[in-house]
Amino acid sequence: MLTRLAPAIRQYLVVTGNYWAFTLTDGALRMLVVLHFHGLGYSPLEIALLFLFYEIFGVITNLVGGWLGAHLGLNRTMNIGLALQVVALVMLLVPAVWLTVPWVMVAQALSGMAKDLNKMSAKSSIKLLVPTGAQGRLYQWVALLTGSKNALKGVGFFLGGALLMWLGFAGAIAVMAMALTLVWLLSLVLLKQDLGKAKNKPRFRDILSKSRAVNILSAARMFLFGARDVWFVVALPVFLSQTLGWNHSQTGGFLALWVIGYGLVQALAPRITGKASGTVPDGRAATLWALMLTLIPGLIALALTIELDPATVLIGGLLLFGAVFAVNSSLHSYLIVSYAGRDGVSLDVGFYYMSNAMGRLLGTVLSGWVFQSAGQGSAGIQACLWVSLVFLLLATLISVKLPRSEQAV
Repeated sequence: MLTRLAPAIRQYLVVTGNYWAFTLTDGALRMLVVLHFHGLGYSPLEIALLFLFYEIFGVITNLVGGWLGAHLGLNRTMNIGLALQVVALVMLLVPAVWLTVPWVMVAQALSGMAKDLNKMSAKSSIKLLVPTGAQGRLYQWVALLTGSKNALKGVGFFLGGALLMWLGFAGAIAVMAMALTLVWLLSLVLLKQDLGKAKNKPRFRDILSKSRAVNILSAARMFLFGARDVWFVVALPVFLSQTLGWNHSQTGGFLALWVIGYGLVQALAPRITGKASGTVPDGRAATLWALMLTLIPGLIALALTIELDPATVLIGGLLLFGAVFAVNSSLHSYLIVSYAGRDGVSLDVGFYYMSNAMGRLLGTVLSGWVFQSAGQGSAGIQACLWVSLVFLLLATLISVKLPRSEQAV
């Protein structure tokens, strides 16, 4: 049946299947590490530090990965990412006494490299599989890939918890390693060999983007994702647990459902932003949606200040923030693929996702530091929300400089 499909559709399905399989293991692995090491008595801050290398190496990988993709081809960088994730999983199959913090941090560093090689390759590939000028289709394909990825990441959270309960830590890791190895072998056979290889080989110094639009969008992306993670990564789970008294199952389940809903809204972003009107979004749309998002953390912080019910405020605020953030993220994902050049597309996409990873890293570090410095509890989460508002305001002001030219679908 697949042989009857157009070659571009077949390649899109392979790329998407790879991305889906990787995302499931990535989300499950994160939940496995959190739950397993929490059970061993690690504090929330110590568990967060296990993922520090994951974020740091994501920054490095995105910067260098785009250059590698232009030289080696996106099929190879995607397959390297899958292989690295298998290695990261196998590293966690050692005896329990070897699972020290440094060892797990190294495994997470490999997983971070794998994730960003895989993501950069998947997003770059779509640019090459959609005909030039078909901006509407490009937007739909990017939104579907991005949204489905995040929905599956939330499913991965549940999968990780279920596998840990059924098979134990080592058994869960072994099952995921075997499944991803099979996906990797299929990808080696099915993925087009010359996908994304640049005709004019870029020099290493070309990893820094020369496109003004890409540079502006990258700066806005850094503050956008920093604004999410500054309160979402450490402050929110600790607040839900310590202040609201939620247990770990409630906290993990709620955040997993939030991520799934977030992904579904991302996939629907073309409908939400008015693709039916015959145009696709430009810099003006990115600015307006960033401005709408800027208001939400401030409103949540103000509601907590006047001592409205914190559970109601946070749950309602999170749902609203997640929906508007999802549209912002999907818009950005479309714009970077649209702005990137076709020859050596991975260079621009890699540089952009380096900024994305930098924002996550900045937000993760600030989330723990600001929350703790402000005294934790309600004061801590409010402080993180005000930092989030400042970051979003910066993202909005930067987005004003994005190109504003409506394109037909």
